[in-house]
Amino acid sequence: MPTDLHQQRIDAVLHEIQHSGARRVVDLGCGNGELLVWLRELPQIERLIGIDIDTAVLGEARHALNIDLLDPPAQLKVCRGSFENTDWYARGVDGSIDAAIMLETIEHIEPGRLSRVEETVFRALRPALVVITTPNKEYNPIHGMADHEIRHPGHHFEWTRTQFRSWCEGVAGRQGYTARYADIGQQHPVLGSSTQMVCFESDQ
Repeated sequence: MPTDLHQQRIDAVLHEIQHSGARRVVDLGCGNGELLVWLRELPQIERLIGIDIDTAVLGEARHALNIDLLDPPAQLKVCRGSFENTDWYARGVDGSIDAAIMLETIEHIEPGRLSRVEETVFRALRPALVVITTPNKEYNPIHGMADHEIRHPGHHFEWTRTQFRSWCEGVAGRQGYTARYADIGQQHPVLGSSTQMVCFESDQ
Protein backbone atom coordinates (compact mmCIF):
# COMPACT_ATOMS: atom_id res chain seq x y z
CA MET A 1 0.00 0.00 0.00
CA PRO A 2 1.26 3.52 -0.69
CA THR A 3 3.28 4.81 2.26
CA ASP A 4 1.73 8.27 1.91
CA LEU A 5 -1.82 6.96 2.40
CA HIS A 6 -1.39 6.96 6.17
CA GLN A 7 -0.29 10.59 6.11
CA GLN A 8 -3.28 11.45 3.90
CA ARG A 9 -5.55 9.96 6.57
CA ILE A 10 -3.87 12.01 9.27
CA ASP A 11 -4.10 15.17 7.18
CA ALA A 12 -7.80 14.59 6.52
CA VAL A 13 -8.52 14.13 10.22
CA LEU A 14 -6.48 17.18 11.19
CA HIS A 15 -8.37 19.25 8.63
CA GLU A 16 -11.71 18.22 10.14
CA ILE A 17 -10.60 18.91 13.71
CA GLN A 18 -9.06 22.26 12.81
CA HIS A 19 -12.13 23.48 10.92
CA SER A 20 -14.54 22.25 13.59
CA GLY A 21 -12.89 24.47 16.18
CA ALA A 22 -12.77 21.54 18.63
CA ARG A 23 -10.69 22.33 21.71
CA ARG A 24 -11.08 19.13 23.73
CA VAL A 25 -10.27 16.08 21.64
CA VAL A 26 -9.93 12.35 22.35
CA ASP A 27 -8.09 9.89 20.12
CA LEU A 28 -9.84 6.54 20.62
CA GLY A 29 -7.21 3.92 19.92
CA CYS A 30 -4.26 6.28 19.94
CA GLY A 31 -1.62 3.57 19.42
CA ASN A 32 1.89 4.96 19.47
CA GLY A 33 0.65 8.54 19.68
CA GLU A 34 1.43 9.64 16.14
CA LEU A 35 -1.89 11.45 15.62
CA LEU A 36 -1.66 13.00 19.10
CA VAL A 37 1.69 14.52 18.18
CA TRP A 38 0.08 16.23 15.18
CA LEU A 39 -3.04 17.28 17.10
CA ARG A 40 -0.94 18.88 19.80
CA GLU A 41 0.38 21.34 17.22
CA LEU A 42 -3.08 22.79 16.54
CA PRO A 43 -3.30 26.15 18.37
CA GLN A 44 -6.96 25.63 19.27
CA ILE A 45 -6.34 22.48 21.33
CA GLU A 46 -6.80 22.95 25.07
CA ARG A 47 -7.21 19.32 26.18
CA LEU A 48 -5.95 16.22 24.40
CA ILE A 49 -6.64 12.64 25.49
CA GLY A 50 -5.40 9.39 24.01
CA ILE A 51 -6.68 5.98 25.05
CA ASP A 52 -5.71 2.46 24.04
CA ILE A 53 -5.97 -1.00 25.56
CA ASP A 54 -2.37 -1.89 24.66
CA THR A 55 -0.04 -0.83 27.46
CA ALA A 56 3.05 -1.31 25.28
CA VAL A 57 1.95 1.19 22.63
CA LEU A 58 0.83 3.59 25.35
CA GLY A 59 4.42 3.63 26.53
CA GLU A 60 5.50 4.50 23.00
CA ALA A 61 2.89 7.27 22.90
CA ARG A 62 4.12 8.79 26.15
CA HIS A 63 7.67 8.68 24.81
CA ALA A 64 6.64 10.32 21.50
CA LEU A 65 4.84 13.05 23.42
CA ASN A 66 7.63 13.47 26.00
CA ILE A 67 5.21 12.89 28.87
CA ASP A 68 6.87 12.81 32.28
CA LEU A 69 4.95 10.26 34.35
CA LEU A 70 6.02 12.02 37.54
CA ASP A 71 4.89 15.42 36.28
CA PRO A 72 2.41 14.94 33.40
CA PRO A 73 1.06 18.03 31.64
CA ALA A 74 -2.48 18.95 32.66
CA GLN A 75 -3.61 19.47 29.07
CA LEU A 76 -2.40 16.09 27.79
CA LYS A 77 -3.49 12.67 29.05
CA VAL A 78 -2.61 9.23 27.69
CA CYS A 79 -4.18 6.29 29.49
CA ARG A 80 -5.36 2.72 29.18
CA GLY A 81 -9.01 2.52 28.24
CA SER A 82 -11.64 0.81 26.14
CA PHE A 83 -14.09 2.14 23.56
CA GLU A 84 -16.82 0.18 25.33
CA ASN A 85 -16.98 2.19 28.55
CA THR A 86 -16.10 5.56 30.02
CA ASP A 87 -13.99 4.35 32.95
CA TRP A 88 -10.99 6.22 31.55
CA TYR A 89 -13.09 9.37 31.20
CA ALA A 90 -14.19 9.21 34.80
CA ARG A 91 -10.58 9.04 36.00
CA GLY A 92 -9.54 12.67 36.14
CA VAL A 93 -10.93 13.99 32.85
CA ASP A 94 -12.93 17.11 33.64
CA GLY A 95 -15.43 18.67 31.26
CA SER A 96 -16.98 17.57 28.00
CA ILE A 97 -15.36 16.27 24.82
CA ASP A 98 -15.71 18.36 21.64
CA ALA A 99 -14.44 15.75 19.19
CA ALA A 100 -13.61 12.04 19.14
CA ILE A 101 -11.42 10.35 16.54
CA MET A 102 -11.24 6.70 15.53
CA LEU A 103 -8.40 6.53 13.00
CA GLU A 104 -8.31 3.04 11.46
CA THR A 105 -9.53 1.48 14.70
CA ILE A 106 -13.20 0.55 14.34
CA GLU A 107 -12.32 -2.48 12.20
CA HIS A 108 -10.36 -3.85 15.17
CA ILE A 109 -13.59 -4.13 17.20
CA GLU A 110 -15.54 -7.39 17.24
CA PRO A 111 -18.83 -6.78 15.37
CA GLY A 112 -20.87 -7.93 18.37
CA ARG A 113 -19.38 -5.10 20.42
CA LEU A 114 -20.12 -2.27 18.01
CA SER A 115 -23.39 -1.46 19.73
CA ARG A 116 -21.58 -0.96 23.04
CA VAL A 117 -19.03 1.28 21.34
CA GLU A 118 -21.86 3.27 19.79
CA GLU A 119 -23.49 3.79 23.18
CA THR A 120 -20.21 4.90 24.77
CA VAL A 121 -19.04 7.26 22.03
CA PHE A 122 -22.30 8.73 20.75
CA ARG A 123 -24.50 8.64 23.85
CA ALA A 124 -22.22 8.76 26.91
CA LEU A 125 -19.42 11.01 25.58
CA ARG A 126 -21.59 12.69 22.95
CA PRO A 127 -19.03 14.98 21.29
CA ALA A 128 -20.20 17.47 18.70
CA LEU A 129 -17.95 15.75 16.14
CA VAL A 130 -16.91 12.11 15.65
CA VAL A 131 -14.43 11.32 12.87
CA ILE A 132 -13.94 7.70 11.78
CA THR A 133 -11.71 6.30 9.05
CA THR A 134 -11.70 2.66 7.95
CA PRO A 135 -10.55 0.57 4.97
CA ASN A 136 -12.73 0.30 1.89
CA LYS A 137 -12.93 -3.45 1.22
CA GLU A 138 -13.81 -2.89 -2.44
CA TYR A 139 -10.41 -1.29 -3.03
CA ASN A 140 -8.42 -4.28 -1.75
CA PRO A 141 -7.82 -5.78 -5.24
CA ILE A 142 -5.99 -2.56 -6.18
CA HIS A 143 -3.61 -3.36 -3.33
CA GLY A 144 -3.03 -6.80 -4.90
CA MET A 145 -5.18 -8.64 -2.35
CA ALA A 146 -7.41 -11.66 -2.91
CA ASP A 147 -11.11 -11.54 -2.01
CA HIS A 148 -10.64 -13.39 1.28
CA GLU A 149 -7.68 -11.30 2.45
CA ILE A 150 -7.79 -8.46 4.96
CA ARG A 151 -5.25 -5.67 5.35
CA HIS A 152 -4.21 -6.42 8.93
CA PRO A 153 -4.47 -9.60 11.03
CA GLY A 154 -6.11 -7.59 13.81
CA HIS A 155 -9.08 -6.59 11.65
CA HIS A 156 -12.35 -8.30 12.55
CA PHE A 157 -14.04 -6.99 9.40
CA GLU A 158 -13.58 -4.62 6.49
CA TRP A 159 -16.63 -2.84 5.11
CA THR A 160 -17.64 -2.12 1.55
CA ARG A 161 -18.80 1.45 0.97
CA THR A 162 -22.44 0.35 1.12
CA GLN A 163 -21.92 -1.54 4.37
CA PHE A 164 -20.07 1.38 5.92
CA ARG A 165 -22.72 3.90 5.00
CA SER A 166 -25.48 1.61 6.19
CA TRP A 167 -23.88 1.37 9.63
CA CYS A 168 -23.17 5.11 9.73
CA GLU A 169 -26.71 6.09 8.77
CA GLY A 170 -28.06 3.75 11.44
CA VAL A 171 -25.86 5.34 14.10
CA ALA A 172 -26.72 8.84 12.94
CA GLY A 173 -30.42 8.16 13.02
CA ARG A 174 -30.38 6.50 16.43
CA GLN A 175 -28.11 9.03 18.11
CA GLY A 176 -29.13 12.35 16.58
CA TYR A 177 -26.18 13.02 14.27
CA THR A 178 -25.71 13.87 10.60
CA ALA A 179 -23.17 11.78 8.68
CA ARG A 180 -20.90 13.37 6.08
CA TYR A 181 -18.60 11.20 3.95
CA ALA A 182 -15.26 11.57 2.19
CA ASP A 183 -12.78 9.35 0.36
CA ILE A 184 -9.08 9.33 1.20
CA GLY A 185 -6.42 8.23 -1.26
CA GLN A 186 -6.28 7.78 -5.00
CA GLN A 187 -9.71 7.37 -6.59
CA HIS A 188 -10.66 4.37 -8.70
CA PRO A 189 -13.61 5.07 -11.04
CA VAL A 190 -15.50 1.97 -9.85
CA LEU A 191 -13.97 0.87 -6.55
CA GLY A 192 -13.63 4.24 -4.82
CA SER A 193 -10.62 5.04 -2.61
CA SER A 194 -8.55 2.93 -0.27
CA THR A 195 -9.87 4.65 2.87
CA GLN A 196 -13.37 5.85 3.63
CA MET A 197 -14.10 8.52 6.22
CA VAL A 198 -17.23 9.69 7.99
CA CYS A 199 -17.72 12.85 10.04
CA PHE A 200 -20.66 12.62 12.43
CA GLU A 201 -21.93 16.07 13.44
CA SER A 202 -24.40 16.37 16.29
CA ASP A 203 -27.85 17.67 15.41
CA GLN A 204 -28.29 19.04 18.94
